[in-house]
Amino acid sequence: MLPGVGVFGTGSTARVLVPLLRGEGFEVHALWGRSEEEASSLAQELGILFHTSQSDDVLLHPDVDLVCIYISPPLTRQIAVKALGIGKNVVCEKAATAVDAFKMVTAAQYYPQLLSIVGNALRFLPAFVAMQQLLAEGYVGELQVCDSRVYGPSLLDQSYGWTCEELMGGGGLHTVGSSLVDLLSHLTGARAVRVHGLLRTFVGQNGAIHGIRCVTSDDFSFFQMLMGGSASGRGVGTGTGSGVCCTVTLNFNMPGAFVHEVMVVGSAGRLIARGTELYGQRNGGKEEELLLGDSGGTGQEVKDVPLPHLRGLGSMVTALKDAFQAQEERRLWARGPVAMASTFEDGLYVQTVVEAVTRSSRSGEWESVEVMTQEPDPNQNLCEVLLINKN
Repeated sequence: MLPGVGVFGTGSTARVLVPLLRGEGFEVHALWGRSEEEASSLAQELGILFHTSQSDDVLLHPDVDLVCIYISPPLTRQIAVKALGIGKNVVCEKAATAVDAFKMVTAAQYYPQLLSIVGNALRFLPAFVAMQQLLAEGYVGELQVCDSRVYGPSLLDQSYGWTCEELMGGGGLHTVGSSLVDLLSHLTGARAVRVHGLLRTFVGQNGAIHGIRCVTSDDFSFFQMLMGGSASGRGVGTGTGSGVCCTVTLNFNMPGAFVHEVMVVGSAGRLIARGTELYGQRNGGKEEELLLGDSGGTGQEVKDVPLPHLRGLGSMVTALKDAFQAQEERRLWARGPVAMASTFEDGLYVQTVVEAVTRSSRSGEWESVEVMTQEPDPNQNLCEVLLINKN
């Protein structure tokens, strides 16, 4: 039995998510927006009967058992944790900080019977599903290097908002780079142990953002990850990803066609995912071969939602349907169809990497990736300052 859905957000992802959910048989009963005007406008456009700007109105809606949260990162943790506490299944975007991500992990561990996944749609893109299978089958031999690049137009909103602020989760590293960090860990079966990065903000102001307002989020980033820890988080791995070097380049100063490419290179060949298509070439081969074309099925590219993410989102919604539909109760789900999804623990790891890359950009040094195991004391910094002043 498919659960009723409540959607948080009125942005581009939420706008395409609702038709995808309905296409798989889900009923969307409620929509939340930052303001009544935003919620009312999109609800009327999409034909959703109930809309609100009060989060509790959605969380306590009697017909809502699955909550999809696609809002600004600073609000994600609060709503996700509350939803789990009320007994709702949760699919959400990334948190703003590692501390927020840790609180989400704690809530998910406290309610293990509830679905709690981070909606990184790239994991479900058929090209990456096929790439992971071919890696397991030894297509490239011993995995050595992963190289990712994403080029596209500015990620900034038309007016000043969270996308302009680094501390609020804006910028290419947090918005797009985090998805690639998660994807590369998923593909290699390993986690980053050390990172080195460079972040730049080339467009500090524009026609819509000027005066006292200034953009602090990055529009260019380049970082390297040395993989060594297993994806399960239990220390150094012995799988294909151990010792792999990963590089990621993100440039959002390039209006025009969106470029999304992930290449994995090994001792026997390479695999390249360009957009939604997968190519491969074995050592000694004369040219690349198309291994998987664009499957289609979820429409053409939508403004602000690149095609790889759109296709992956459609596949993720299908997996959610498969997880719920065979159950007798609306809140029950099967783990198998969504086993490849990113967990809240994965989200904590990803946010830890993002913050390590940010530190590296400031220090110019390689930084270790150490995932927190307990929530830091909020008064620790204050105590340190008082101690210094006392001495």
